[in-house]
Amino acid sequence: MITLKSAHELALMREAGRIVAEVLAGVREAVTPGITTADLEAIAERIIVDKHGAIPSFKGYRGFPGMICTSVNDEIVHGIPGSRILHEGEIVSVDVGVIYKGYHGDAAITVGVGQIDPESQRLMDVTAESLRIGIKAARPGGWTWDISKAIQNYVEEQGYSVVREYTGHGIGSQMHEDPQIPNYHAPRIGARVRLRPGMTFALEPMVIIGDWRTRVLDDKWTVVTADSTRSAHYEHTVAVTKNGPQIMTSL
Repeated sequence: MITLKSAHELALMREAGRIVAEVLAGVREAVTPGITTADLEAIAERIIVDKHGAIPSFKGYRGFPGMICTSVNDEIVHGIPGSRILHEGEIVSVDVGVIYKGYHGDAAITVGVGQIDPESQRLMDVTAESLRIGIKAARPGGWTWDISKAIQNYVEEQGYSVVREYTGHGIGSQMHEDPQIPNYHAPRIGARVRLRPGMTFALEPMVIIGDWRTRVLDDKWTVVTADSTRSAHYEHTVAVTKNGPQIMTSL
């Protein structure tokens, strides 16, 4: 069931979103060669728990062990933070979720570690732009498939592919709510959902240099590209308003 959020609920989600944005800003600044993904987890904990007294959405969700997801190079999503050291030239996607007074915010960025190669930079730029284009399509009176088609068309025009198995989603008092919003045109997945003011979504294109197929590692969480090419991931929590889309996960 799709829930339309009240002005009060949207305000709480905006506060959760600001905390998410603060975490991502801290992580972006901290990513340098030699840092570990556990160090990034510690930054998230200091901001979410110690500073704001909020709750990390991910930790314990279906058994996930981390407060954030850290996915490196060919890892797409759900990478578990730990002792892994980041090296010059790698890219790391960081996904953060926060609960504030019962409401969620969820966003992700991909960051280069030191100097990165031009193709990795282009991959990141294309993925970030595909999110911007998808958000622009989240207008009242439209359909969820307008978002999906906008993302897919742009990404494939750039010569890349979009992940099929993992999608954007509604968000609010639950981290995952209806509807699903694929990053490609999938008529059987929420295609005919009309966009109305008060809807809130986590839009999150995951883009791969090579083929769109994926596999899951032995840890049962980390999703990687099947062909070992690099992937990038960007995400914002977005509200549909009468004046158009509003990003909830920005400072």
